[in-house]
Amino acid sequence: MARFARFHRFGPTAEVLSIVHEEPPHPGPGEVRVHVFANGLNPVDYKILHAREHAERYGITEPAADGRGTGVGFDFAGDIDEVGEGVTRFRPGDAVLGGRRHHAIGDFVIVRAEGTDAERDGVLIEKPHALDYDTAAALPVTGRTAIAALDRVGAGPGDTVFVSAAAGGVGIIAGQLAVLRGATVVGTASERNHEFLRSLGITPVAYGDGLVERLRDAAPQGLTAALDNHGPESVDAALALGVPLDRLNTIAARGHRGAQGVGNPQATMEQFAEIVRLVADGAIAVPIEAVYPLERLAEAYEHLETGHVRGKIVAVTR
Repeated sequence: MARFARFHRFGPTAEVLSIVHEEPPHPGPGEVRVHVFANGLNPVDYKILHAREHAERYGITEPAADGRGTGVGFDFAGDIDEVGEGVTRFRPGDAVLGGRRHHAIGDFVIVRAEGTDAERDGVLIEKPHALDYDTAAALPVTGRTAIAALDRVGAGPGDTVFVSAAAGGVGIIAGQLAVLRGATVVGTASERNHEFLRSLGITPVAYGDGLVERLRDAAPQGLTAALDNHGPESVDAALALGVPLDRLNTIAARGHRGAQGVGNPQATMEQFAEIVRLVADGAIAVPIEAVYPLERLAEAYEHLETGHVRGKIVAVTR
């Protein structure tokens, strides 16, 4: 029997999340089965658990409709151990990372070998040897979101970019990528993460009242672009400092004062491959704040829910 994360109703994480034991699935034509070793956790995962209104955005209206509950998570890394008919790109033993919405967390996940829709088919890419499984599992949602957002605003040499939640999963990748592309970066973070951001070439700024003044002091030359991963406060500050809407990408406050944004679903496989390569080469650091065994998944999510996490939290099945 294999283990899988499931939820049967909406509510607080510890009350609705469970680990169930089922026969492992087998891949159909064009699919592969991945023996999962690690899962990256994302805030969207627990938001789906908490409320139907959020889950409906991802196609879930009633989690227990079939009696088996609904799967959890998107990010995974592991080794392929079965391939379906017609698959030629992968073979058993290949190390991979990728994502599959509502199916990722557990001992096995089925993914289309040539996924074209991140939400429906998932995404799958070869894992470089230099990349460990825990870090690999941290990349699918955050890495794809970060590069899609940065490419949308077109940040590069001469730009000063404001990144909110700059020590979090998306922000820490987006900030470093902007620095690599020649931009000056300022980012909000809790005080405990300020020195770490400085070590990455990002100027840290505290959250809270007076944010606009602190950003102005940190970037007297002015802001030219912004990547919001935190919420309305960050959008307001960016607009107050003259960032035009078309150079402001938000994943946390879409619609607020007209702000819009792209993220994981809009990223291409080429963008994903670029992020994976940069992390594997050591050009971008992705810190893992904590690693939990699968049996403590609810505790891992509760840790993530406290906020101000440095990098990522990972659950492991091995």
